[in-house]
Amino acid sequence: MTLLFTTRWFYFSIFTACLALLGFGLYLEHGQGLEPCPLCIFQRIAFIIVAIIAGIGLLQGFGRVSSRIYGGLMALAALTGAGIAARQVWLQHLPADKVPACGPGLDYLLDTFPLAQTLKMVLSGSGECAEVQWQFLGFSIAEWSLFCFLLLGAAGMVPFINRLRQ
Repeated sequence: MTLLFTTRWFYFSIFTACLALLGFGLYLEHGQGLEPCPLCIFQRIAFIIVAIIAGIGLLQGFGRVSSRIYGGLMALAALTGAGIAARQVWLQHLPADKVPACGPGLDYLLDTFPLAQTLKMVLSGSGECAEVQWQFLGFSIAEWSLFCFLLLGAAGMVPFINRLRQ
């Protein structure tokens, strides 16, 4: 039972969960042929950032202060991802006549516009971000992503609530 609350197990669990989520996203893209929209790509980046922070914490951060720093950074990255996923969920639930028109692809935007303007355009969403391509138990990928980000954000707060054992 004490293994469940060790710092090493905590970071390993978060790191592994993020890799599993990213792997499933790659399976849906390459195995099932689903094309990720720009908001999906930014959600993947947020999962990657959480995984990197958890990986660094796994390798280095076993003190009380470092656990709180890594936990806070993971929670911040996860909540950023949750905001992006929430935006996509909102777009998916808009009436058909209110959905924004599909825009150019992310590659074109990054090549043509400055990063700040590209981020603004991507986060405003487009018609392709409102399309539901896959569901599990009645929830879209974006809804599952939002749920996972909220869990990861809550997990990032664990070092503030519970002193993890080394």
